[in-house]
Amino acid sequence: MKTYCLTRACGRIAALCTCLTASVLGADPALTIYNQNFAVIREILPLDLKAGNNTVRFSGATAQVEPDSVILRDPTGRRVVQVLEQNYRNDPVSQELLLGLYEGKTIEFSVRNADGTSRIVSGRIVRSGYVPHLQAINRYGAQYQGNQMAMAQGGAGQPIIEVGGKLQFTLPGQPIFPALGDDTILKPALDWILYSAQPAKFDAELSYVSGGMTWSSDYNIVAPETGDTLDLVGWVTLDNQSGKQFDHAHIKLMAGDVNKVQPQNQTVNAFSAGIGGGGMHPPQVTEKAFEDYHLYTLPQPTTIHDRETKQVEFLRASAIQSKRLYIYDGVQFDRNFNGYQDLRQVQQYGTQSNPHVWVMREFANSDANHLGVPLPKGRVRFYRRDQDGQVEFTGENEIDHTPKDETVRVYTGNAFDITGERRQTKFQSQMQPGGWLDESFEIKLRNHKKEAATVRVVEHLYRWSTWTITQESSAHRQADSRTIEYEVTLQPNEERTLTYTAHYTW
Repeated sequence: MKTYCLTRACGRIAALCTCLTASVLGADPALTIYNQNFAVIREILPLDLKAGNNTVRFSGATAQVEPDSVILRDPTGRRVVQVLEQNYRNDPVSQELLLGLYEGKTIEFSVRNADGTSRIVSGRIVRSGYVPHLQAINRYGAQYQGNQMAMAQGGAGQPIIEVGGKLQFTLPGQPIFPALGDDTILKPALDWILYSAQPAKFDAELSYVSGGMTWSSDYNIVAPETGDTLDLVGWVTLDNQSGKQFDHAHIKLMAGDVNKVQPQNQTVNAFSAGIGGGGMHPPQVTEKAFEDYHLYTLPQPTTIHDRETKQVEFLRASAIQSKRLYIYDGVQFDRNFNGYQDLRQVQQYGTQSNPHVWVMREFANSDANHLGVPLPKGRVRFYRRDQDGQVEFTGENEIDHTPKDETVRVYTGNAFDITGERRQTKFQSQMQPGGWLDESFEIKLRNHKKEAATVRVVEHLYRWSTWTITQESSAHRQADSRTIEYEVTLQPNEERTLTYTAHYTW
């Protein structure tokens, strides 16, 4: 049940004549939530307009509405809603605001005595100490915030109350206000002046963009005791910090990098979900392509309270075939190195060794692999069942938006029992026109596991763009114009050495 205050006007804008409050049961709201901390909200607003100008107040918007995004229309297209003026009020009544409205006036204060009793004293509000306001700080940034802080530190944020002819810089007690001020509101409100050429009574659609809402996806992947066949459960987490509760809302989730100018000082929260249980499953979230993005629709209406997070399962798949990869990218670059310096003249650059072998998990997002759905970006957690049946956590990372038929590859940690070592064994160069450079490396890999392991060795040819491999202990694969890879299989407790020489010319 929603309540709207409707004041009808006859003729000119200023000729307001009546005020009517109507209570009606509106249709369920509809939300499209983006994973960039905003949402598009659509609600039904019953209108009963007279010919001429009508003033309408809507107090059901969120506390983070973007006023210039508001659209008010007849969803049937039969009527034109002409908005002559719109005002957004986001200064709900508070003690500080009322003190400001009663500046220069005398009000009563309830003072608590030491014995627990109370007495009433009168005081004139010389200065309220009310310094607005958070929304302006978010909108106008540090300069506005600095001005407000300067006002507060300069004394403007401190109240001055005259009691018995004397001034004091604190409130003498709890203020008791005679009544609400004429210009106060209890909740954020949109005030419109609407023009209608003739009387019209219909259900209008109100839509607007609001901050304070977002969603994230989380994937929990479980592997059996042995092998690399995976079960996957995907969750979406809805986070409502908009300042409003939505009852029985129809919710859609937009996945993709939609360009949005973000307000300053905005914080995005992300939450995680647990592993889902078995048994019968409710209707699943449906997905479809929309523009250059993907739209997910929750199967049934749901109520999402203000300051609430809600988890909904949106994906479940099993028998996903995967690979566990060991990657040794042995070069450790100096991040403080001057990138404008000629790398052909710095023998030590790129010779620091990274001892860690990365553990990667890879699987195809395809129909043939029992998956084949667009995967929104989010956190992926990997688990494996132990021999006692318990599930143990084995690593996590984040994936970007991944279309169907692409490969998901996730770094989950460093191998404990496989190590690498890389060192430069040769460096010769001639820097004259028509110059050249020869550089050789030796890479040692050690496997302390009880089973064989294949390690993919990645080498970056960063000295110059023109190069050839003149010597190598095993054949390489060229990954791109400046990267080569080797596959090395290590038996249990085996150490192997890989060598190669790169010849650069210019």
